[in-house]
Amino acid sequence: MKLETFKKLHGFFIEDLKLNQTEEIERKITERDIDSFAKLTGDDNPVHTNSDFAKKTLFKQKVAHGFLSASLISTTIAKKLPGPGSIYLSQSLKFLAPVFIDDLVKVKVTVQEIDNEKKKVKLLTECFKYEKKIISGEAIVLVNSKKDFKNNESL
Repeated sequence: MKLETFKKLHGFFIEDLKLNQTEEIERKITERDIDSFAKLTGDDNPVHTNSDFAKKTLFKQKVAHGFLSASLISTTIAKKLPGPGSIYLSQSLKFLAPVFIDDLVKVKVTVQEIDNEKKKVKLLTECFKYEKKIISGEAIVLVNSKKDFKNNESL
């Protein structure tokens, strides 16, 4: 692959990141999303997949998997901040409120710390439902440096 093509596909390099830089995405969580996630992961807990069962539980309706909403954090990191080329190293999560069918989930990722020497970035990762925080956590992500590709014409 030509270096120029690689750079066009690549997201931010460590040198491009700034403290408090943010990116967001939104997604409406559908019943199909929940069913697909259950099938993909094997987590077919009836609180997610069976309306009659869910009606008798704490929330009185089907609840989206917490990791379905949390997976949107990964999407935001992979596509936006730092973006393509970054490598997820760790993620902490606190689930603060449920997500139901047809809820709109907004993910916000914010740069908290930048370690240029180790090429690592600490990110605040948050999910919201109608402005209410539903997930809070932190991620550590490995990010390429421009210096790593300075003298390579092709990869």
